[in-house]
Amino acid sequence: MAISSRVSSANLTGLEWLAVSLVVVTGVIHLGLGIAFLPDPLAVTFVLAGAGFAGALVLFFLGIRRQLLYLIGVPFVGAQIVAWYVIAQPTGSGDVGPLEAIDKVVQLSLIVVLLVLYSRES
Repeated sequence: MAISSRVSSANLTGLEWLAVSLVVVTGVIHLGLGIAFLPDPLAVTFVLAGAGFAGALVLFFLGIRRQLLYLIGVPFVGAQIVAWYVIAQPTGSGDVGPLEAIDKVVQLSLIVVLLVLYSRES
């Protein structure tokens, strides 16, 4: 079976499109920041995270084990939030830049959406 015949976005729900949008936003943020800060070793982790989001989108649109993808996505995104908190150590709202704030809101929203999608397919 050709890949193009397996890729289908026609039957996606609004919640699935929301998840896709959130993944695109956080993925672009991570890739952009990673590329901007290369060759810093920490930048590589941002590029890898962005690549992880891109890979998840490919798997999602191929329809490969979406329920498992949702389930794996929760700790993947959650670990990034925890890692950001440990590295950035924000102590107040003044310590969080606008891009960081947007990304964390997007990531928290993505976790909620992934949990809902997972529960709907269980």
